[in-house]
Amino acid sequence: MGERLSASHQEVMNIVIENPPRTIMEVYEILPEGTLAELIDNQIYMSPAPLFKHQWTIQSIFIQLHKIVQNTGMGSIVLAPFDIKLDPDRNSVQPDIVVILNTNPNQISAEGRYAGVPDLLIEVLSAGNKEHDLVTKKDLYEKFGVQEYWVVDPETKLALGYALNKGVYHRIGEDLGKIHSRLLQAEFVF
Repeated sequence: MGERLSASHQEVMNIVIENPPRTIMEVYEILPEGTLAELIDNQIYMSPAPLFKHQWTIQSIFIQLHKIVQNTGMGSIVLAPFDIKLDPDRNSVQPDIVVILNTNPNQISAEGRYAGVPDLLIEVLSAGNKEHDLVTKKDLYEKFGVQEYWVVDPETKLALGYALNKGVYHRIGEDLGKIHSRLLQAEFVF
């Protein structure tokens, strides 16, 4: 009980916030780097670290996408956690895989941040977030105009794809272990 704190512990305890956050986006922006959190419609959602199958699935998909997108010079691919700030005040997400084509006017800034709408997003389901990815985030991505959205179940390998048509998502794919991207005009397996 009478333990003495190290200098670094004392510094942490003596941090003074001179300008406290006034909005939920400001609170979100001061979370520690690497925090698995998203801000959707002004509500913060936090997640535990993903499990092995989740990460393995992301890796498998990324390897295929890298060959298609980056090696051909079509654009960039980024893995979570990486903030995608859809608007200035209410929505910032961390999709599992983000594709930003060179034709997209919203590019990654010199300081490494992204504000805007990516071209293609892929979410890999976790046991506790299926509805979050299949409903909440799908609706959000549709609202902001993400051209193509894929949801993958790492347990069954079911991949569901949606493409934007006149502002509304329409199912473009449902397959096991395979994604056929209309946007990239490519098919890959995982």
